[in-house]
Amino acid sequence: MNLPDAPIAHEGFFAAHFFTVKDQQKSRDFYVRILGGKLIKPDNPCYIKLANTWIILNCGGGPTPDKPEVILETPSNLKRVNSFLNLRVADIQACYKEWGDKGALFLTEPLPNPDGWEWRCYMRDPDGYIIEVGQYTKLAIDWFNSHS
Repeated sequence: MNLPDAPIAHEGFFAAHFFTVKDQQKSRDFYVRILGGKLIKPDNPCYIKLANTWIILNCGGGPTPDKPEVILETPSNLKRVNSFLNLRVADIQACYKEWGDKGALFLTEPLPNPDGWEWRCYMRDPDGYIIEVGQYTKLAIDWFNSHS
């Protein structure tokens, strides 16, 4: 393992998003080939460094001693979502084209948010998880700059 890229907290902590997947190889291909993640550990669980965060992919399963009543499973109803990965990008049109050309399935093209704060679109990974792709507008960037 490449230690500078290992998901090891030497102090404090690091954040990662865990996905329960049906097929680690198929999901790994999506996050590495389409989104440009760096594969750190290939399976059981799979670790991917994705920009400035981490993705962990592993198959589902039943309860374990540390989560005694929890079953990990992929989404059962793709029309209902309670959590999603949010990617903030510098150029949403370029990402939409590049990732779409590589096979990403978007729900719509990038659309402006009615409040003028951002452009965004959503795609699905191989297990149906929703991923928001958003780009802040000048209005949002000016607000962040004035409140920092």
